[in-house]
Amino acid sequence: MITFLITSVEAVTYWTPGYYEREYSKYGVTDDVDMEMDDLLDVTHEMMAYLKGERGDLHVPTVVGGKTREFFNEREIAHMEDVRGLFLGAILLRRICVAAAALSVLLLFLLKADVKRLLPRMLCIGTGLFFILAAAIGGVISTDFTKYFIIFHKIFFNNDLWILDPSTDLLINIVPEPFFMDTAFRIGSVFAASVLILFFLCLYLTRRWNKEKS
Repeated sequence: MITFLITSVEAVTYWTPGYYEREYSKYGVTDDVDMEMDDLLDVTHEMMAYLKGERGDLHVPTVVGGKTREFFNEREIAHMEDVRGLFLGAILLRRICVAAAALSVLLLFLLKADVKRLLPRMLCIGTGLFFILAAAIGGVISTDFTKYFIIFHKIFFNNDLWILDPSTDLLINIVPEPFFMDTAFRIGSVFAASVLILFFLCLYLTRRWNKEKS
């Protein structure tokens, strides 16, 4: 389930063509930062490459208000370094989870367990319980997104660099709170769909096995 969740985050932030352009147009971001859309998308591409570890720094020159300048200031760069740590940590965690899942299945074979029956049942129960938990958490967060957005940052960051000033920090203008809300909803939707597909597949296999046995 952790693998599914992290992959859902990656799918929305990296694998969705046109997502950022649609969001920027929706919230008038180009007007807020006084940039052309192509330049803003180039900055976004470099930022996402940095978060994924494909770029060494965030010194990104661009055109803002008709003048060439560095898009990110030192405070934003320091904050994004912390964010990159979360991204790379999540990718590492996913690798660990995939390895743990593979070892678990291997152990079932070594113990000569009835994998055909046991694995779908385990996954069905696991996905069902995790989905209920995730839905409950999502429901609580939806009651006051701003409150839990702040709590999230206080949990994962040990400084106040994430508290940005719209008058000096362009980053907060390209990722306003409604953008985070849209992104969280999309991630939740992708995650829910993938979990439900796995749940019903495993439920089908479990019922099929029970019918064969009977």
